Amino acid sequence: MNVTQDLSILQLILNASAVVQVVMAILIGISFMSWFYIFVKWFAVRDSRLKTERFERDFWSGGDLNNLFNSAVNDRHHAGSMERIFEAGFREFTKLKGQKGLEASDVIDGARRAMRATYQRELDALEAHLSFLASVGSVSPYIGLFGTVWGIMHAFRALGNIGQATLSSVAPGIAEALVATAIGLFAAIPAVLAYNRFAHDIDRLATRHESFMEEFSNILQRQMR
Repeated sequence: MNVTQDLSILQLILNASAVVQVVMAILIGISFMSWFYIFVKWFAVRDSRLKTERFERDFWSGGDLNNLFNSAVNDRHHAGSMERIFEAGFREFTKLKGQKGLEASDVIDGARRAMRATYQRELDALEAHLSFLASVGSVSPYIGLFGTVWGIMHAFRALGNIGQATLSSVAPGIAEALVATAIGLFAAIPAVLAYNRFAHDIDRLATRHESFMEEFSNILQRQMR
């Protein structure tokens, strides 16, 4: 086997020591899981953003609140996060408004608490698996570095049994050790980029939801007068 064949990526992986191969397998598995969650989260955030924009258009078009509420109840499984926040707030508002002995401020506070609880659940759902992407981005390079260090140690131990070390005898061992770091970076970089992007998009959606809750609370307060 010549040096070129020894330094091909597939041969480097197959000829690596058992510990380095285990590290590579872990990193490849983590990378596949990371890409799975990246695609899942991309579709979830995109769907939430589109449904939020659609509901905002319907809400601010001046439609009747009762019709919007009935639409949200009847299509609950396909409703967006803002629509579910509206449903929770308007449902609590209607329930408390019919009770005697409650001040207007108590009714509005109750509706606001209901919206806040739903908002928190929706935000938790959007942020699901983001911590996994953050962990992959921060830990994967170190896992790969561990495999590289172990591989280099293994290569130098093998060189101790050789009378004269040459480039052809040193290069394969060092190269196969460095493959672990390369795989670690391959797993980490997309995870970091995706985490930053999704965190930014979710923060923007959270800001829009919080603004809607305040504006909707003002609308409900005017209806109490």
